[in-house]
Amino acid sequence: MDKRSKIALYIIGAVIVFMMVAEVTKPKALNWRDSFSATDKIPLGCYVLFNELKTFSEDDVLVSDKTIYEYLKNDESENPKSLVFINDHINFGQEESKALIAFVEDGNTVFISSTYFYGSVLDSLNVSVQKQYTNIYRKDADNKFTSPSLEANNRIYKDVIENSFFESIDTLNTTILGTITTKNEDDINQTNANFIKINFGKNNGQFILHTNPFAFTNYHLLDDKEDYAATVLSYLPKQQIIWDNNYKSGRKVITSPLRYILENTALKWAFYISMFGLILFVIFRGKRTQRIIPVIKKLDNATVDFTRTIGELYYQHGDFSNIIDKKIQYFLEFVRTSYYLETNYLNTSFIDKLAAKSSNTKETTKALVDYLVFLKSKTQHTEQELIELNKKIEQFKEHKL
Repeated sequence: MDKRSKIALYIIGAVIVFMMVAEVTKPKALNWRDSFSATDKIPLGCYVLFNELKTFSEDDVLVSDKTIYEYLKNDESENPKSLVFINDHINFGQEESKALIAFVEDGNTVFISSTYFYGSVLDSLNVSVQKQYTNIYRKDADNKFTSPSLEANNRIYKDVIENSFFESIDTLNTTILGTITTKNEDDINQTNANFIKINFGKNNGQFILHTNPFAFTNYHLLDDKEDYAATVLSYLPKQQIIWDNNYKSGRKVITSPLRYILENTALKWAFYISMFGLILFVIFRGKRTQRIIPVIKKLDNATVDFTRTIGELYYQHGDFSNIIDKKIQYFLEFVRTSYYLETNYLNTSFIDKLAAKSSNTKETTKALVDYLVFLKSKTQHTEQELIELNKKIEQFKEHKL
């Protein structure tokens, strides 16, 4: 390596080191994406809540990473449980809705906290949710409990929140547990239900629905609003909790090793440096090494092998008619090129000329031509006919001049 190449490598190395130091030391931007995942410590994750859920459960908190239909299908426990869904939006399909309804009918509890959720399960409960599309962000939202004894736990959410409420409910089976008060377009306070309980089935099952999932995020739990979230969860029966970790905006989805590497800062930079190093290696190594000249082998004459393979293929398939047709065509082409005779009409004149030019007897030639005409008149042929045709052609060619 000459002096110029060394200087270039040193400059490139210094630039890489500088970029690494700048990347490591720069302050990381706060991640404000919606997550609600139990493992995320970002503002809108649910790491704090998940680690405190054991205080509301009689046993260890179970985690569901599958669709609720798959999870409940494999759940053989008969003890009552509380299933907890928290996300900014939730959509249940037909099978999932059926599984949830059957789960509650068995005496279990389903808790859903979401800004907007839909599916046939809500149709069964006669509930509809309305999202407030005007003045969504950073507007005061006064979340209150209907019970006067819980007034101390009411909270006003001023930011990082999306407001929604129950537009209609089944008043016969529904109990309103909490409300939300916000200002409408005319700047007038508007109060609607945002926390309800619906008794369902004959085994004391219940749906508990809530429209402020942001109250359970790390941001609000660490901002003096943990009493509100704890009061909401206190309506859950004291039984084992199943935490849903599948219907999450921040659910970890890794489909390939490369995606996992690029999502991790340290692994990402290690990957980039490795790729850059390999490119440099190829560039400098390619300049100093002579490419190997490949040895080109002489092409083999595979005509005979090809013909034998095609013949065996036809024979193995038992397509005797096709083989006979090819042999007749090949023989007639042989007659045209060897004896310069037209083969359009295989009549007596043709037989006489072919016998004379090929030094075969007229009887032998006539027998062959008559057999060709006989075979061409048939649509289906047998193996014995193929053998006989080949025998006659070979016998004819033995006397070729």
